[in-house]
Order: sequence, then C-alpha cells, then structure tokens
Amino acid sequence: MAVSTSVPSAKRAERGPRQVGGGVRAWLRDLPSILDRPLTSYYLLAGTTAMLTALGLTMVLSSSMVDSYTETGSAFSLFQKQAMAAAAGLPLLVLASHLPVGLFRIVGYPALLVSMALLLITAFRGDAYGSGAVRWLEIGGLTIQASEPAKLAFALWGANVLARKEELKQLGDWRQLLMPLLPGCGTLVVLVLVGTDLGTSFVLLATFLALLWVVGAPGRLFLAMIGMVVSLVSIMVAVQPFRLARVTSFLNPQSDPTDAGFQLLHGLYALGTGGVFGVGIGQSREKWGFLPHPESDFIFAIIGEEMGLIGTLVVVGLFGVLGYAGLRVAARAGDPFTRLAATAITAWITIQAMVNIGTVIGVMPITGIPLPLVSAGGSALIPTMIALGILLALAKSEPDARAALAARGPSRVQRALSWLGLDFTAMGAAPKRPAAGRADNRSRSTQVQARRNRRR
Repeated sequence: MAVSTSVPSAKRAERGPRQVGGGVRAWLRDLPSILDRPLTSYYLLAGTTAMLTALGLTMVLSSSMVDSYTETGSAFSLFQKQAMAAAAGLPLLVLASHLPVGLFRIVGYPALLVSMALLLITAFRGDAYGSGAVRWLEIGGLTIQASEPAKLAFALWGANVLARKEELKQLGDWRQLLMPLLPGCGTLVVLVLVGTDLGTSFVLLATFLALLWVVGAPGRLFLAMIGMVVSLVSIMVAVQPFRLARVTSFLNPQSDPTDAGFQLLHGLYALGTGGVFGVGIGQSREKWGFLPHPESDFIFAIIGEEMGLIGTLVVVGLFGVLGYAGLRVAARAGDPFTRLAATAITAWITIQAMVNIGTVIGVMPITGIPLPLVSAGGSALIPTMIALGILLALAKSEPDARAALAARGPSRVQRALSWLGLDFTAMGAAPKRPAAGRADNRSRSTQVQARRNRRR
C-alpha cells in the first residue's frame, strides 16, 4: 500500500518542474497577444506608476530619517511632506485620467503662461538654497519649484501647436515647424536658466527634440536643432564656473574628492556597498551625513545600497516599461495631439530618469534633477502624477480601448464624477437618440396638454 501511494507522488514531483517550464514557455508564446490587448497600455502605465510611487515613499522615508531628525527632531518630517504631496497628487491623477483629450488641448496655453509668470516671479522673488541656485518660490506658506510644472505645460502646449499645424497641413514648411515652438521653448529655457537650473533646461530641450522627431521633421532640420542644443548646453556649462567644475569632476572625481567630486564618489560608494542584494531597507550607511541629498538627487544611490543591484535593475525596468507603454499609446493614437502629447510626456519622464540615474552611476555630469516619482519633492511629484494621469486618459482614448471600456459600463470614479457633475468623458460624443418609450411619453403628454387647451 505504501509503495502504491509513493509512486504517484514521485511522478507528480517529476512532472511539476516540467509543467512549470511548459507554463513559462506558453506564457512567452502568448506574450505578443497579451501585449496586443486594447487596455495593455493603460494597465502598464497604472501599474508602473503605482509601484514607482510606493517605492519612492518607502525610499524617501528610509533615506531622509537621519537628516530629518537632525534638522527638526522628528525622523518623519520630510516623509510626511512627501506623503502629503502623494495624497494630493493621487486624486489629481485620477481626475486627469477621466478628462477628455480635448480639454488637455485647451489647458496647454494658459498653463504655459502661468508657468512663465511663476518662473519670472522666481527670478526676482525666489529663494536660494544649497549652491545658491534661485529655483524656489514661496506661495502661501508652500515652497514650490516653478520649473517642474513648466515641463508639463510645455509638453501639452507644444503638442497642441504641432497637432494644429498638422491638421491644417502646414508642416511642409520648416518655418511652420519651428514657429512658435522654438521661441516658446527658448523663453522657458532662458527663464529656467536664470535660476541656474541646467538639468531642467536639458529636459525641456530634449522634449522639444522629441516633438520634432515624432512630427517628422526633415533630417537636416533635426540635426541642426541637435547641434543648436549641444552648442547651447556647452555655452551654459562654460559660462558658469561651478558647472565646469562638475564636468571636470565627473570625468575624474578622484581629482577633487573633498569638494567637486565628493557627492559622486559617495554615490558610487553607496552603490558598491549594496552589492547584489543590498544591505537591507533602512540600513544605509551613506545617509548618515556622508552623501549629500540622499532623499532627492541621489536617492538612486540609496536604492542601490539598501536594495542592491536587484533593486536598481527593478527601478530601471519599471521606467523602461513606463516608456514602452507611453510610446505604445503614441503609436496607436488616432489623432495628432494624442500622438504628440504621449510622446512629449513619455520623453520628459524617461529622459529625466535616465539623466538622474546617469549622474548617480557616474556616466553623466551632476545636474540636480530628481528621479521621477521616487525622489523627494512635492513640486516634482504632483506635476508628474498629473502628467501620468493625462497619459492614462490618452491610453483610454484609443478606439479599441474606448470600445472595451464602453462594454464594461461606467466605473465607480465615473459614477462619482457624474454625481458631482464633473464627468466630462462624454464630451465630444455623438448625441444619443431618445428611447422610443421616452419619445412616446413626451408625445402623449403633449397630446394631453393639447386636449386641455381645446377644452379651455
């Protein structure tokens, strides 16, 4: 009896790994069909946004505890600010994901003007921190960095400008490609540079190039714009001594280990200490007063120290998936604005992530821009969450995705917004014909009223 029962169990044990391997191979075979589903972009964007935001809150808490306790007496002071910013950004993300695409075209112009006004006020009334960069503006007790919402405003405005020109068949002339896109971008870059923010200027210029690329700018014009951007960045580096010091320290940080190369060296120390699996969440040594700005500019180094190579690869993979989903939305778009806006927002977030990670691992000069959704700073987190909400709305605007969502019926959020009178998802839809029963009821009531009038 014992022998008869042990044989099937042994067979099951032998068959288990084969079934697992066969299941993985079957999943890989089905992967193209899974990725081709209507709502794949939507779910990929929602999933990566949620995971990066959760990871960011966790790492901000871990990396800021020492500095927060030293400055305020509470280890949770900076984390509380980040959590409040995420709590404010989440409903804005959800609201943006349920707004119609046409509304984003309207919002771009006033958002750009407001951003320019805030940057101009920052130039004269802004506060300087750290190295003396004037980037922060205090409004109503809140400190904001005006250059962060400017990225979103430029993405929406630039997409709308080029989309309108494409709809009017005006993109055959190179002057129509650059006017007014180039002056608008140039004005923003100049205002940002007044605050000595080279990193944000680079992101704005990269978004400008991404818009030109996706709209189909001629090769000569595109190369000329790349040359202009490289020349402008080179001039901006050369005219500021501290930027030139950052470039030289990036090439050889050991040449000035106590000043210009100090932050980069300690970032590399953190990554090297983490090894493959890391020292554990909360166990970083570099955050104890060694690595400057461990919760913002160099939070990727703390991720590498506490979560190891595996953690850093997960972060890079999440941004890769986010970039893939955003470009998938652009590729499947049915109208020019959706294609351009999805490309601009995706380029902004992924390029900024690459620049931040590149500075930490020592392949790019230090620019001082945050890691999207992960670094501390509400001024960066809230506009990024709104931008991802817009990407979710653009993902749902795909024809196949619209049909799939319509088959499911209104979601809870849509019902709540409808109850509040804020559901704009039906804007632009064809007017619905009244049901036959309702038409009969209206005609019947009209007939009754006519008979009453005759009696009178």
